[in-house]
Amino acid sequence: MSRTVRAGELVDTARFEALSREGCIDEWRRTIGGHSLKYVSVQFMRSALAYEAQIKAHGGHSRAVRKVLKAALKTDQKASDAGGRSKSSLQTALRPGTHLVREWNGRTYQVEVLEDGFQMDGKQYRSLSAIAKKITDAHWSGPRFFGLG
Repeated sequence: MSRTVRAGELVDTARFEALSREGCIDEWRRTIGGHSLKYVSVQFMRSALAYEAQIKAHGGHSRAVRKVLKAALKTDQKASDAGGRSKSSLQTALRPGTHLVREWNGRTYQVEVLEDGFQMDGKQYRSLSAIAKKITDAHWSGPRFFGLG
């Protein structure tokens, strides 16, 4: 059972584990608001809902973490404003051997970063966009599809 304890308070996150897709969507709209994304997996929604419950019970990140996040955002914005191409820290971490994982329509895809491209299911690709197109049969920004940009 997934439970988080802090300052004597118990937050039951296990209740989200049993929710169906429709139950997740209803709870998402009630607690997070707006509309759930069409292609968001049930497991992701369950995790996000549990996280939101913990945030509501215990508050968000510490002041120190918020300060570091704000500083990183400012640095990234300054690079963009200066005309430089902004790169996330994830993009700069794409070294050979790195594995990217993406769930799409109930299947998990794993991509390995190579020196000269990417590999998925034993086949080599020049770009993440080519892999995203292979997976979805639609044009996607590969870095965006894999959560890198």
